[in-house]
Amino acid sequence: MTDYISMIRKLAADLPYTKIMEVCGGHTHTIMKYGLHDILPENVKLVAGPGCPVCVTSQHDIDCVIELAKNGIPITTYGDMLHVPGTKMSLDDARSRGANIRMVLSATEALDYPDHVFFGIGFETTTPMTAFLLKKGLTVYSTHKVMPPPMRILAESDSEIRGFIDPGHVSAITGTALWESLDVPQVVCGFKPEQMIRAICKLLTLIKEKDPSVINDYPEVVRPEGNTKALQLIEDTMKPVDADWRGFGSIPDSGLDPLDDDLNAKLVYQDLLSGIESRENPGCRCSEVIRGLIEPDNCPLFGKACTPDSPQGACMVSQNEAACAIYYRYRR
Repeated sequence: MTDYISMIRKLAADLPYTKIMEVCGGHTHTIMKYGLHDILPENVKLVAGPGCPVCVTSQHDIDCVIELAKNGIPITTYGDMLHVPGTKMSLDDARSRGANIRMVLSATEALDYPDHVFFGIGFETTTPMTAFLLKKGLTVYSTHKVMPPPMRILAESDSEIRGFIDPGHVSAITGTALWESLDVPQVVCGFKPEQMIRAICKLLTLIKEKDPSVINDYPEVVRPEGNTKALQLIEDTMKPVDADWRGFGSIPDSGLDPLDDDLNAKLVYQDLLSGIESRENPGCRCSEVIRGLIEPDNCPLFGKACTPDSPQGACMVSQNEAACAIYYRYRR
């Protein structure tokens, strides 16, 4: 690893200020846990991106699922989603007031509650599991999203982002070909610190050479074609839709909803969901953290009103993927 650190310093000496975005929350966790920021030259900056699915789930979607629960519709979902603040309350608050909301550890556990609506979140990594539930006939409120659209927005709108560290787990499902359309230097890598240091070195080489290629530096897990069975399962059960992202607003064809309208909770319960007005906490700067515009401690709520025990925004909820929660744990 020492050789790669030396190479990084040599490459950085010939570069201007260079912002690299690690898209995946798992990479952010590795960076913060092992202090990778501290071994990089001053002109190389790592920033967290929109790779935490809990964080990018829109306020409106949270409010809609809470509304379903308040109206007697039983819900299953993953634990982190219980604690994301909605406009007036969280799912956990609704549960404490009598709503039937069950935490599940996996999509297969949701099969034990076939009469519940499954609140599905996540990127391509977890989407196949929700697709499996749809195959089994469960009703789903889907906030599943795909990664390339927001990355394209970031690459085109923020000239300081010179390259991406692409998400390893997502790439294991999608393959590497879809990243090539972004026309920006990228490296797919694993999650060990030595893998990330090596990836940063390779990415700086691409940036220096102005080479918008995609390097797969995680070949033991990621294949060019991805997981074809998982991709086929998604195609058989879900369809692309415009999706609302925290920090971005609506992005065309960036979400996935059930192909069968009868299993799409947004349509099945559309009368209950019409007219819901959502509002984000005006003091929370989660939207800017997600886009890599600020660091977590630039938010006035960070570490004060907003802590993991009392999150005021979605970026303080997931301990392993959310930038604010990770930053609070390792660098406050």
